[in-house]
Amino acid sequence: MEFTAEQIAGILEGEVQGNPEAKVSKLAKIEEGENGALTFLANPKYTSYLYTTKASITIVNRDFIPEKEYTTTLIKVEDAYKSFSKLLAYYNEVKNNKVGVEVPSFIAASSSHGENVYLGAFSYVGENVTLGDNVKVYPHAYIGDNTTIGNNVTIFSGAKIYSETVIGNNCIVNSGAIIGADGFGFTPDDQGEFQKVPQIGNVVIEDNVDIGAAATIDRATLGSTIIRKGVKIDNQVQIAHNVEVGSHTVIAAQTGVAGSTKIGKYCMFGGQVGIAGHLTLGNNIKVQAQAGIGHRVKDGERLYGSPAIDYSNYVKSYVHFKNLPKIVSQLNKLDKKVNNNE
Repeated sequence: MEFTAEQIAGILEGEVQGNPEAKVSKLAKIEEGENGALTFLANPKYTSYLYTTKASITIVNRDFIPEKEYTTTLIKVEDAYKSFSKLLAYYNEVKNNKVGVEVPSFIAASSSHGENVYLGAFSYVGENVTLGDNVKVYPHAYIGDNTTIGNNVTIFSGAKIYSETVIGNNCIVNSGAIIGADGFGFTPDDQGEFQKVPQIGNVVIEDNVDIGAAATIDRATLGSTIIRKGVKIDNQVQIAHNVEVGSHTVIAAQTGVAGSTKIGKYCMFGGQVGIAGHLTLGNNIKVQAQAGIGHRVKDGERLYGSPAIDYSNYVKSYVHFKNLPKIVSQLNKLDKKVNNNE
């Protein structure tokens, strides 16, 4: 795809300074810009590259005033970073705007779909599935029976959506994600052997949710595992059965949430956080990477460590922890002095 500076300025409501017919067909960092590339300047640390970049078009803030000669065509906007992000989203939308049913693929006769649907080769749509408008199901994706998917949803290649799942509007499920597999439910019998507890609930994903590659969200034993609106789940995150994740919470890679835990709204979890089961975590909490949570967490807490404690206390304690050998040596010397004076 090729765009002119004039076209891009129209999308971003920007002002062209330079050649309005300058054309771009690719994106690049400003320090790696080349002919035919579009880039942006938002961080003042990179200003020097503007005068050397070979990119054909550069997006800059409206108040930017060049101090040297440059060759790139400028598009001035209110916020260069936000405008570039907007352009990336537009580019991605155009790039992924596939429509139609590729062969071979399978959609059950009992299923229905809205307008502008795309089914990639070797994709499978089971019985009684409902797909909304502008749904994209990429090759080798699987959608189980009785699943409902809203409008503007993208299911990337290799994702597996088990039966009875409900997905809202404007969601993205990346490759390898598995939604609705059985929760980890087993109970020991009289001989101490573990027997499977049937998992007959489902997964409900509300609007504007992003699910990363190879993330797994288990179906509930009874009722629903619920991912509320606006949640962003990174790659390789595990959400167990009957968990509820509050709206607009973000969870980084390799985090695991055990069964029946309730997470509040607007929370942030770093990578490799471990959360025990049957807990209630408040709103607006922030948990640093590799923390372990085994207790109830109140609104607004910041946690670090394993088991996790208050972030400020952890940082103060860690200073002393690093100095433990020195502190022990000083204590030993004091102990000797005390004993010698007895």
